[in-house]
Amino acid sequence: MATFNKVILMGNLTRDPEVRTTPKGTAVCSFSLALNRRYKTESGEDKEEVTFVDVEAYGKQAELIGKYVTKGRPLMIDGRLKLDSWSDKTSGEKRSRLKVVTENFQFIGSRDEAGGATRAEGVEGGDYNDVSPASRGPAKKSTPANDDDVPF
Repeated sequence: MATFNKVILMGNLTRDPEVRTTPKGTAVCSFSLALNRRYKTESGEDKEEVTFVDVEAYGKQAELIGKYVTKGRPLMIDGRLKLDSWSDKTSGEKRSRLKVVTENFQFIGSRDEAGGATRAEGVEGGDYNDVSPASRGPAKKSTPANDDDVPF
């Protein structure tokens, strides 16, 4: 059976990213995104719904997000869903949490909104607009899509 696990999110950070290092030296960045959805009810009333999503990034991406992004700043994430499961130490109950693991990301907004960064250090080509695990090679440039580019 074929599967597909892909998530694309754009939202604002709900808190400053927390960067830690694993015993093997890999950087891990944890943060949460707030995603807003605006819609009209059948009666014409404007409503807003907010969804909070936990996100993790690893390696160079973790370092860059931790360095250049702060609470309230927008960020676009391209990643995959991951289910963490564990047993609660106090009650012994099984717990689980769904989160997004970052595969690519893009800073959103102006230079000032990105913490004053104009380039991501260590990314060949100096383009911080698309940092991926393949960023060990030349950085890719991406162009944001507008509503006319969407086929539906």
